[in-house]
Amino acid sequence: MNTTIADPAPLPAAEDLAGLEPIQTIRRRWPMLLGAAVSLLMVVGLARELFDKGLAGLSQAAPNSWIFYLFFILFYLGPPTFDYIIYHRLWRIPLSGMVALHRKRIANEVVLGYSGDAYFYAWARQRTKMVAAPFGAVKDVTILSAIAGNGITLAMLLLVLPLASGLLTPAQFNTALVSIGVILAISLPFLIFSKRVFSLERAQLWWIFGMHALRILFGSVVIACAWHFAMPEVSLAMWMGLAAARLLVSRLPLVPNKDLLFANFAIILIGQGQALSDMLAFSAALTLLIHVVLIAGFALLDLIKKES
Repeated sequence: MNTTIADPAPLPAAEDLAGLEPIQTIRRRWPMLLGAAVSLLMVVGLARELFDKGLAGLSQAAPNSWIFYLFFILFYLGPPTFDYIIYHRLWRIPLSGMVALHRKRIANEVVLGYSGDAYFYAWARQRTKMVAAPFGAVKDVTILSAIAGNGITLAMLLLVLPLASGLLTPAQFNTALVSIGVILAISLPFLIFSKRVFSLERAQLWWIFGMHALRILFGSVVIACAWHFAMPEVSLAMWMGLAAARLLVSRLPLVPNKDLLFANFAIILIGQGQALSDMLAFSAALTLLIHVVLIAGFALLDLIKKES
């Protein structure tokens, strides 16, 4: 009896196998895709902010003192520089990592809060030879940044409220008290469950917390110095008080329209309403302009690298 052996099933065609590649490619390239998306959103956000209100600020008279611009540059460079010090100690990232940290800072300010941290995590994921497990470190550094800001804000509130109780309306005073409760409610769980929340060693966590606290204090001092040289008729001590108020207002939860609240407080504290408003508008617009210049410069640098 003749038996026939069935022909073996044909191997999948190369084009069929190729159809599976995009899924793997997307999985491998999602950090790059996320980085590109955040970069695009940064450009859109900067254009909207600059043309909405930034150009109006730049149209005002710029400060004449070159020392103002020196301190303002120090203020601008502060956050990414302190971040670089932290991540250089954790990962030994090269100086080129400053580009990613500047993009992280810009995304957090003009796109959406913590979108820059997501971008930086994606950047680190693309460099697994340098960073084995980036998520834990990025998470810890981000949480500690928030805790440091909340801690300094809480300390300032406890110092200021007894002195400012006569200047605040009952509603404003109650809002400040509720804000204290919210700050505590946000921060305490991370401290109570720190062993489960944080990935790094305790000594590293304390060092990172100290660097964030130093960054916040450094930023307050240099921006006060910049404002003083823009309007030297106001004492440096008064500008230091205004810098502390700026930090306090920026971190307070449950407070609508923080920019307006800070501007009103500044005019009450400093006086010279129009001159002060113009200077604050110029400072905000100058920050946006530096953002634009850096993003354009980074894009040009990426283009040069691809061409070479």
